[in-house]
Amino acid sequence: MSSASPAPVMLVTGGARRVGAAIVRRLHGEGARVAVHCRHSRDEAEALAAELNARRPGSVAVLQADLLDTAVLPALVSAVVARFGRLDGLVNNASSFFPTPMGRMDEAAWTDLVGSNLKAPLFLSQAAAPHLLATRGSIVNIVDVHAERPLHGYALYCAAKAGLLGLTRALAVELGPAVRVNGVAPGAIEWPDDGQFPPAAQDAVVRHTLLGRVGEPDDVARTVVFLLCNAPYITGQIIAVDGGRSAHL
Repeated sequence: MSSASPAPVMLVTGGARRVGAAIVRRLHGEGARVAVHCRHSRDEAEALAAELNARRPGSVAVLQADLLDTAVLPALVSAVVARFGRLDGLVNNASSFFPTPMGRMDEAAWTDLVGSNLKAPLFLSQAAAPHLLATRGSIVNIVDVHAERPLHGYALYCAAKAGLLGLTRALAVELGPAVRVNGVAPGAIEWPDDGQFPPAAQDAVVRHTLLGRVGEPDDVARTVVFLLCNAPYITGQIIAVDGGRSAHL
């Protein structure tokens, strides 16, 4: 990123932990100022901000909000702009992920999974759009390889991510030519920390991954940074970061 112009400002939802934190670290390392959104992980977000602000004072801020409450999303964007003076990029990373077997799906699961994976990215992007148009900024949505190749037992999650895939392309149409909108579709990057995938299930996934291993959060982060900062002629695209798994699912 050029030092001749103001450091760009990026908002990363769900940026306190796991892949989100890797995205925050990578963007910060590239010279960006970063707004780290969190919902419950305030302590982790504050620790990450303290770590990065020690390297570059005032470059990271923490903002807490429940993205399922769409009424607060304009205020979340306004808080970023009030803190840093502009907005150049939005990473819609925050996501719920849990199984919804047939016969056991309910309205609460719908509200959570569709709300976090589709509704919130839509309304947050809408709130951010005027600021991104002003800076000729960019949006990156974190999709999933299972948006196109559903995972058994996770129908609602897969449907929500399929919606996000479609939304990514639709927003590229709506916001072009000034704002680029792309998606990153991770495969096996980090296993859920709640035991959803026992060792046998993990081994089965790795066996179907062409590179024969699980990826790292930074694999996603590097791709996000590329799309946000180094891909001026790419929009409306979904890049799979999955070790080749989707090539033969």
